[in-house]
Amino acid sequence: MSLAEPLLIGDARIDRLVDLERFDLPLGWLFPDATLAALQDDLSWLEPDFLTGDKAILAIQSTVLRVGGRTILIDTCVGEHKPRPRHPAWNQRTHTGYLDRLRALGIAPEAVDIVFCTHLHADHVGWNTRIDNGRWVPTFPNARYLMGRHELSDWETKLKTAPADMVNHGSYADSILPVIDAGRADLIDHDHQLLDGLVVRRLPGHTPGSIGLSMHRRGGRCLFTGDSIHHPVQLIHPAWSSSLCSDPQMARATRTHYLAEAAENGTWLVPAHFAGHTGVQICRHANAYRPILGNCHAAAGRLP
Repeated sequence: MSLAEPLLIGDARIDRLVDLERFDLPLGWLFPDATLAALQDDLSWLEPDFLTGDKAILAIQSTVLRVGGRTILIDTCVGEHKPRPRHPAWNQRTHTGYLDRLRALGIAPEAVDIVFCTHLHADHVGWNTRIDNGRWVPTFPNARYLMGRHELSDWETKLKTAPADMVNHGSYADSILPVIDAGRADLIDHDHQLLDGLVVRRLPGHTPGSIGLSMHRRGGRCLFTGDSIHHPVQLIHPAWSSSLCSDPQMARATRTHYLAEAAENGTWLVPAHFAGHTGVQICRHANAYRPILGNCHAAAGRLP
């Protein structure tokens, strides 16, 4: 499977929709427990796609899921015209081509049925809205925007005690509230069923209310993980939680549980930030895991 091809699972088609193709972060900042020495045996497949020097390479991307006659957009990245002065790479972006790439997949914004928010961080909700005559309006006017009830409540609680522009880069005001005010938001719980074989799964730790989607089709299984896993190094070291996780211990427990499941039953994992790849299957390797990228093992011939 080439990187440009969709992932097909039974009657479901999954495509990656890129907003930022490459987004580098210092490895030690992203994962406080990480060391390069602990990755030496895996540099042959980590470099250069996922790691360069001491920098972890990530992407910021949405996932487009077409299944059961529905078009579902999972997470909406950074967006355009959003004031993010504390994050220059995200600040007041224009002409990104995101919606053009969506149309290239054969999908107009009006054709999106569901926008599914795994959590409400600024790099996952930016394209929820677009600017129109000075107002923020839903980018996908016919879609229902599904947000975790617990997740939204947590951010609303934070806003009661801190300035709005300091909470999640101010994204509540420009990327969440306009959707709610437009009557397009549906608050859901972790056992919500979108379709037959497509169920919301609780994935706490990165944020208290993080959720994902578990899909079971005749052709296999898939878990849309959001930010419960950020980077392939967490397959090698599942205990490494990111510095961005609100509860690193809970994030570790969540990740450890579903990685074991995925290795056991061949579940495809679809993370939000794995650079260059829509999904990944994993296999056990000692006390951890290694990815199977595309149709062949990463580090082909070097895995036991």
